[in-house]
Amino acid sequence: MAQVTVSIGGHSYRLACDEGEEAHLESLAREVDAKFEGMHEAFGEIGDQRLMVMAALAIADECVEARAKISTLEAEAERLAERERAARRDAEIQAVAAAQAFGELTQRVERLAAALSGPAKA
Repeated sequence: MAQVTVSIGGHSYRLACDEGEEAHLESLAREVDAKFEGMHEAFGEIGDQRLMVMAALAIADECVEARAKISTLEAEAERLAERERAARRDAEIQAVAAAQAFGELTQRVERLAAALSGPAKA
């Protein structure tokens, strides 16, 4: 198990993580620290614990909004995929109908050609 020391709001925290996840954890800590610092700049000295809670709530709100957007996009992607499948089915049906019509037309032309090339009557 790896360990990494991160700084959030001017405080250092030693955290454990899986091997190879150190950089990711440090990146997450920088995001939290940036949110904390933004809250600190906006609200001033109202206490680190309160700022940390506000930062956590702001991050949670962003996550909820992102999940809702992902859900909406997934639903839209599924609707579009269903429309594509329906369009493909319709195209296949039309292709079969066109092939049948072409076959019937070919037979009519062949019958007409046979009738026209038949024995001449005097």
